[in-house]
Amino acid sequence: MSVDYERMAEIAEELSRHIPEEVRAVEISGEEIVMMMSPSNQHELIVRRVGKQLDAQIERQGVDLIAHGGADLEDPAVGVRRRPDVMVFPESCLETGEAVHPHDVEVVVEVVSRTNPENDYEGKTRDYPAMGIPYYLLLDPRKGTGALYSGIHRTPEGPRYGTSTEFAFGETVRVGDWTVDTSVFPTYG
Repeated sequence: MSVDYERMAEIAEELSRHIPEEVRAVEISGEEIVMMMSPSNQHELIVRRVGKQLDAQIERQGVDLIAHGGADLEDPAVGVRRRPDVMVFPESCLETGEAVHPHDVEVVVEVVSRTNPENDYEGKTRDYPAMGIPYYLLLDPRKGTGALYSGIHRTPEGPRYGTSTEFAFGETVRVGDWTVDTSVFPTYG
């Protein structure tokens, strides 16, 4: 853990003790502290539906994974702490009391917020490949579209996703070993 990240983590922890109720998470990305506001009901409905779809498939496969949101994802070596909307990882990761480590995560899903879409399109497309997350599913209810990012490769700017597959709500998207039916997702009114 770098000294800079360690100091930022201390500041983020202190902020999280004093944040107003409408702030749901404090993240660290690109040497910035990002405060995430509580999402809308439509946002949370999509999160729930994605999680249910993935969990149902995971259970049928009989693998030791869950689709879960609300846990921190942290890689001090990269200097990033995020709280994804949904992640697929072993349930045992929740037993430690620590943030989930990226090497345990198979998929991250983010639903774009109305107020800060740049965070999902820019910051997270930089952070998740740097953390080694194989699949990043981005759902944008503002436009009724999304993108699946995969194929991490090295660039002069650091690891980046080499493949981006765009889709419209209504399509079924393959994400690793699973599929997500986007026809059940609302768009923001």
